[in-house]
Amino acid sequence: MSVATKTGDKGTTGLMYNRRVSKCHPRVEAYGCVDELNTALGMARATAMHDFAKDNLLLIQKDLVILMGELATAVEDLPRYVKDGFQLVTPEMTAKLDKLVAEIEAQKVSFKGWATPGATVHSAALDVARTNCRRAERRVCVLQEQDLLQNAEIIVYLNRLADLLWLFARWVETKETTS
Repeated sequence: MSVATKTGDKGTTGLMYNRRVSKCHPRVEAYGCVDELNTALGMARATAMHDFAKDNLLLIQKDLVILMGELATAVEDLPRYVKDGFQLVTPEMTAKLDKLVAEIEAQKVSFKGWATPGATVHSAALDVARTNCRRAERRVCVLQEQDLLQNAEIIVYLNRLADLLWLFARWVETKETTS
């Protein structure tokens, strides 16, 4: 089967379980923004000089695949999605981010007020990922406002992730500019 299926040539795309929606549907916009975030995290991971960053960013990327799958499923199909063995975003996933925030904060990261992105290539990549994350968070909030989101933990996760990415960028700047 070719990647070029041509099924989207008229401006629609498929959700899980073959539901067709417009390519500008809020659900598509939301998981598309998370896909952009995942790509930005891939760039941040590729530029990372520390295994701590590489390893944790990869774990986050794997969690984002779970999050995208849930977003790509219509609310009415979520019971089937879970029955088929797919995971949903959980408070435990957010707790992993909280733990990572605490771990980084314990390392005495230095920052003063607002940060200007670009001190290092890696920290700049993390700041790009952070802004992608905030956009994804806004798009998921649209789903919630339109009663198209069953799992509000997705918003909590993205909010925490954006905070973590800001802190991670400052950690990188501290490590790379003081070493």
